[in-house]
Amino acid sequence: MNNNSAFISNPLLDFSGLPAFDRISTEHITPAIDTLLADARQLIEQLDTIQQAPTWQNLVLPLTEVNEKLSRAWGVVGHLNAVMNNPTLRETYNANLPKITEYFSEIAQHPGLFKAFKQMRNSTTFATLSVARKKVIENELRDFHLGGAELTGEEQTRFRELQSELAQLSSRFEENLLDATNAFALYVEEKEQLAGLPEDLLFAAQEAAKKDDRQGWKFTLHAPSWIPFMQYVRNRGLREQMYRAYVTRASEFGAPEFDNTALMEQIVVLRQELAGLLGYTHYADVSLVSKMAETPQQIENFLRELAQRARPFAEQDYAELRQFAHEKLDIPELNAWDIAFASEQLRESRYRFSEQEVRQYFPESQVLAGLFNLVNKLYGIQVRPSSTAVWHTDVRFYEIVDASNRLLGQFYLDMYAREHKRGGAWMDDVVTRRNKDGHIQIPVAYLTCNFSAPSGSKEALFTHDEVITLFHEFGHGLHHLLTQVDELAVSGIHGVEWDAVELPSQFMENFCWEWDVLTQMTRHIDTGAILPRHLFDSMVAAKNFQSGLFTLRQVEFALFDLLLHTGFRQAGESIQQLLGQVRQQIAVIVPPEYNRFAQSFSHIFAGGYAAGYYSYKWAEVLSADVYSLFEEQGIISSDVGQHFWQEILAVGGTRPARESFIAFRQREPRIDALLRHHGMTDGTAGRTAT
Repeated sequence: MNNNSAFISNPLLDFSGLPAFDRISTEHITPAIDTLLADARQLIEQLDTIQQAPTWQNLVLPLTEVNEKLSRAWGVVGHLNAVMNNPTLRETYNANLPKITEYFSEIAQHPGLFKAFKQMRNSTTFATLSVARKKVIENELRDFHLGGAELTGEEQTRFRELQSELAQLSSRFEENLLDATNAFALYVEEKEQLAGLPEDLLFAAQEAAKKDDRQGWKFTLHAPSWIPFMQYVRNRGLREQMYRAYVTRASEFGAPEFDNTALMEQIVVLRQELAGLLGYTHYADVSLVSKMAETPQQIENFLRELAQRARPFAEQDYAELRQFAHEKLDIPELNAWDIAFASEQLRESRYRFSEQEVRQYFPESQVLAGLFNLVNKLYGIQVRPSSTAVWHTDVRFYEIVDASNRLLGQFYLDMYAREHKRGGAWMDDVVTRRNKDGHIQIPVAYLTCNFSAPSGSKEALFTHDEVITLFHEFGHGLHHLLTQVDELAVSGIHGVEWDAVELPSQFMENFCWEWDVLTQMTRHIDTGAILPRHLFDSMVAAKNFQSGLFTLRQVEFALFDLLLHTGFRQAGESIQQLLGQVRQQIAVIVPPEYNRFAQSFSHIFAGGYAAGYYSYKWAEVLSADVYSLFEEQGIISSDVGQHFWQEILAVGGTRPARESFIAFRQREPRIDALLRHHGMTDGTAGRTAT
């Protein structure tokens, strides 16, 4: 089925080990993808001959094998496009993206494969299959339905065209956002204009300017630069300039070639057409087929109830901020570009600490040691450094072993922001666990963040928010790496409902607020002292600072996403107008008219969260309730940790997430823990420090 010499010479075709990042180059991509696509199509032709007696061995296994190779190779290409983007790689990626989309569309609509899977489901041998294998077959039939397998003729052809167009539009959306972000830089030549900005951040900005052969200080729209600028710089004019640049990225207010406005409209229209072809009223209905939530109305009710519960706290948050800004900062009218600055000043005033002060206690090496120590206590596993080829000198590689030194998984860790790296933080799979002829394939993951790189001679220092982000992504990683499932399609995060997949990641965030955990992961960069108890107590007291505002902001995004994909807009109404309506209903702080948040909302226009952004709050209910058992029985309890591993992490997508939750918690989920953790219960400011 393949040319052996091609497999030897092309590192993307070598699946004997980890990706050979030291040998992979752009010219390998197209030959590798073409070879793997040809192999896959040849296999499918052969599978057509076994329709009368399809079995796991003669249908599912060979199809899994050929698709896994294609997905692994394309996954490496997609990852490099996200973390080491350049014009040549981008062009090659976009040239091959339609081929990948077309192939998986063909599979999803293949009548022979569809018939074979239906035969397996209806056969007498189905009852003899393992739980995992039954779930794989049921998921395949669901995906055939969602992939248009039941369509015929022109409708099926149009469906494939829509999938290809949507994939390309989403890719362009992400590229435009990255390019628009990279296109802006603010150079400041007078230091007094930057009053308020901490010295280490000034140093980093000065080094950035030097790299451009410029005097003074350089600031960009990448998070490690933009966020502290908005928090600390006292100059309102400069804050307004940075704010406007950030919230108008990839919009009509910038370079026309980076404008995402038309792309967004196209994406929404094509998604609606796709839903119609499948027989659904709206795209949200399509999205929910593979989620825990059952109807858009159920989600809307959930979001509006959460907004109603959060609103009094948000209004109080905003009133306090306005009063403080007026009385203490001489800001009579609080504008959007003042919010982050005034909030940081209020937090420092009220709780007597700053993020910058806390940051000195979170050097990278100590944070990682504390994180790895925590999972050792919870699950009895060890995380230790290892080595392999990587795509950038910043990247580390680790392995996870159990108490008997058995290898469980491996992961790459890429923590720092770079100019040609996609923003945000994410986990993705490199290799997924499966049982191949009695041999367990070890799972491997990418963990990617965008934190500030080391400044000068010091190691990287993280804000507490960045520590929380690291724990979040590591939770995703553990979900993928600690699975005990042998079938690839439901192993790790595969097959898990999208609105439950955030449970393990959000669960991990809770430990960032525990004294016994932080004593193991803090060390002052200069003195070596652990985080003082009084500072920790102040952090805990401030934990729910503006939690009402934050909750409403998340509800605003989620409701906007849901309504956008349920046909809520009137004829001729723009996406921006719909967002404005949602803000009027939900938000306490309404941004300026020129704010174009939607044009940078990658989660729903370029990621997998379309009609699913609510998943963050939905899963947060689950994760808070799960964590409440640790609160009841011991925060760092190995017994509860092992129980969590076995009932949540280990089972992957072999059963509905609701069943996994009930198996762990012995009851249905409740919203109480979430509200308590956010301090949004009557008469309480949230959990106090232990």
